[in-house]
Amino acid sequence: MLSLQTAIAFFGVSLLLGVTPGPDNIFVLVQSATQGKRAGMLVVLGLCTGLVVHTSAVALGLAAVFAASETAFVVLKMVGAGYLAYLAWGAFRAPVTEGSDASAPLLRPLQLYRRGIVMNLTNPKVVFFFLAFLPQFVDARRGSVVLQLAELGAIFILATLVTFGAISYFAASLGQRLRGSARAQQWMNRAAGAVFAALALRLAVAQR
Repeated sequence: MLSLQTAIAFFGVSLLLGVTPGPDNIFVLVQSATQGKRAGMLVVLGLCTGLVVHTSAVALGLAAVFAASETAFVVLKMVGAGYLAYLAWGAFRAPVTEGSDASAPLLRPLQLYRRGIVMNLTNPKVVFFFLAFLPQFVDARRGSVVLQLAELGAIFILATLVTFGAISYFAASLGQRLRGSARAQQWMNRAAGAVFAALALRLAVAQR
């Protein structure tokens, strides 16, 4: 079991990582600004579900097997890049609404939640990050390594909920003001498409 000091230190570092610009929090920011706070939080919950999978993989040793496979890395990153390119295409073609419909989410809750899961699971960099990051806070003298890794994963997810939730709230507040204008909506959709396209390119050219 983790010591209280280790848990607090890890939580603090995780909070800092959560606000550091990266694909996941940028993804949350864009979704929240274009579709609202509720949509952003559903995406956050999806991302956190993906983190549960990554934590389990690291704890059980599966991530190390994946990390050793060049083919698995390439396939997963190309799937992720393709998915982001698909989101970019959808954002560029998103319809502009006016009046009361301007603030309504364009996607169903399950679709938004699934977006978060897919976004997280198809990013192979998360696997390498967890493999490098979590073990640094493990002390074999304090008992089960698997249990400690699970605890670290849970703390990281909590920090992600806090930081990404804050990002979602503030991005949605700004987006709500802009969604009342058809022209602003059009520009937000174009910006979202550009961000997704850039993330797709970045993932496609990523190296191990």
